Amino acid sequence: MIRQLDSQKLAALKTADEHLATRYGAEGTAHRAEFEARARAWYFAEILRERRKAARMTQQQLAEMVGKKREYIAMLERGETDMQLSTFIMISDALGLKFALTL
Repeated sequence: MIRQLDSQKLAALKTADEHLATRYGAEGTAHRAEFEARARAWYFAEILRERRKAARMTQQQLAEMVGKKREYIAMLERGETDMQLSTFIMISDALGLKFALTL
């Protein structure tokens, strides 16, 4: 049995932007900017963590390759600390990742 979607119910649904605005404030507000910064940091940390695991590398091995402590790598992967661009580049290089900046 195929059901028809109720257009009134669909029209009442909130968009992702509306949910974000409700929870974190409108775009351009300090609270929303803080959320977006944390989200980006988590996103990049997740990429690095997944790549490290795919390379079958421990946090300790990665830390030794980039001259950091294992605890720092763990904190990065949990999103508990921010990293400098230079650290991001060192870790990316150690994991064989390449990235580009675009305008």
